[in-house]
Amino acid sequence: MKNTKSMWKLLTIVGIIMTVSMMTVFAQGQKEATNTISFAGSGGYPPFNYMTDAGEVIGFDVDVAQEIADRLGKTLEYKTTAWDGIVEGLRAKRYDGILGSMGITPEREERVDFSIPYYYSGPQLIVRKDSGINGPSDLDSSHSIGLVTGTTYELDAQNLGVSVKLYEDDNQTLLELLNGRIDGVLTDRIVGLNAIGALKDGDALTLVGSVLRSETMGIAFHDDDDELREQVNQILKDMFADGTMAAISGKWFNGEDITRE
Repeated sequence: MKNTKSMWKLLTIVGIIMTVSMMTVFAQGQKEATNTISFAGSGGYPPFNYMTDAGEVIGFDVDVAQEIADRLGKTLEYKTTAWDGIVEGLRAKRYDGILGSMGITPEREERVDFSIPYYYSGPQLIVRKDSGINGPSDLDSSHSIGLVTGTTYELDAQNLGVSVKLYEDDNQTLLELLNGRIDGVLTDRIVGLNAIGALKDGDALTLVGSVLRSETMGIAFHDDDDELREQVNQILKDMFADGTMAAISGKWFNGEDITRE
């Protein structure tokens, strides 16, 4: 009988210790989650978000994300993922937001909620200088145009009446163009300018015509995360007002402010 009582006393003590330990682990997990904010991008979209040779993701989007995290008092976790599945990743709550140069469209607004715009650009046609193509009006169904899968530019390409080839990122599209496998690339104007300057033999490429349309970029959030979206909207307004957005833009775009329409 005495042994039984001792055993029950020991089990009770062990149970209390385990309960306290589990509560501590849970509290630490909650603290970690609370102190971290995660944004996602493709990681293949220079100069907005891209990987260095050392495996670090950098760029305009990443700097904006870092400033937002700092002003929220949180640690930034910038995740890279395939663009064609990035919205589903947000809907599955694998990250808190998409801060990866996502254009605001009615179709996307049915699935996610957007912040106020944080920069503006538009789709631009890039061709080889020796192609004889001087603008989008020179294209027809015999031409093949490369673009990144999951972007809003696919409809633009279809409207031009060309054959569309889809790729994972613009490194691939522009290399295919340089190698003569496609006739042109449709991508963001700023991305195109940056890529031509960075690519080996990039001087063989050129931007032709003007942007096909103006595109507004926003940060996407899960549709039940209004509190975070409103906090970020206020931070963006503050960053515009105090010159931070212009400074980040100037750092990445040779002094140009792409954050103003």
